[in-house]
Amino acid sequence: MMLLSNIQEGAELLSEEESVEKTLSIIELISSGGTAGMFIIALLFVLLVVAIYIYFERLFAIKAASKVDANFMNQIKDHVSNGKIDSAQMLCAQVNSPVSRLISKGITRIGKPLEDINTAIENAGRLEVYGLEKNVSILATISGAAPMIGFLGTVIGMILSIFELANAGGTIQIDVLASGLYTAMTTTVGGLVVGIVGYIAYNHLVVRTNKVVYQMEANSLEFLDHLNEPI
Repeated sequence: MMLLSNIQEGAELLSEEESVEKTLSIIELISSGGTAGMFIIALLFVLLVVAIYIYFERLFAIKAASKVDANFMNQIKDHVSNGKIDSAQMLCAQVNSPVSRLISKGITRIGKPLEDINTAIENAGRLEVYGLEKNVSILATISGAAPMIGFLGTVIGMILSIFELANAGGTIQIDVLASGLYTAMTTTVGGLVVGIVGYIAYNHLVVRTNKVVYQMEANSLEFLDHLNEPI
């Protein structure tokens, strides 16, 4: 009976030890990576904030640029057909969108050869596209640089682990090894997260920008076709 009781007590103690799980918060995980790991995580956080700011700033700007009244081109064509050039220019100024600015540029060239009007609209279109794509390239840079910065932290963490093991006198200390691995894995995950966010944001903005560009091209062609119609 005594032996059976000892066995039960030992089993209970073992189960209690197994039930105690080591938990680690995100802050503790970052701080356990050392100075190098914390610096890289801080840098990745700054890149994440910049990426999110650029994404929403450009998203709202592109969304505003894509709003064009469905009757805008019909009103422009009516004014041009009736010779009301000033009214057409006034309408373009009131709308104040990339499409209206392109049409306004074309209206100022009315009376000149159609090729000159087309060239003027194309040049204005390039400026509008440049304005829509402002700072979007930074997102592409962040999406590519963030994972590499994370991998840099991985390499630093592995170097620290190897250095500590080399100074341990031949004995492998798990806690020392784990500290370097924390740095390696934490920065890798952080870099990948920031890179994924930047990549998705960049591609979404590119798609939205292309829609606005197609819209500008369609309205410009409609305006040129109207000018090319026989009177």
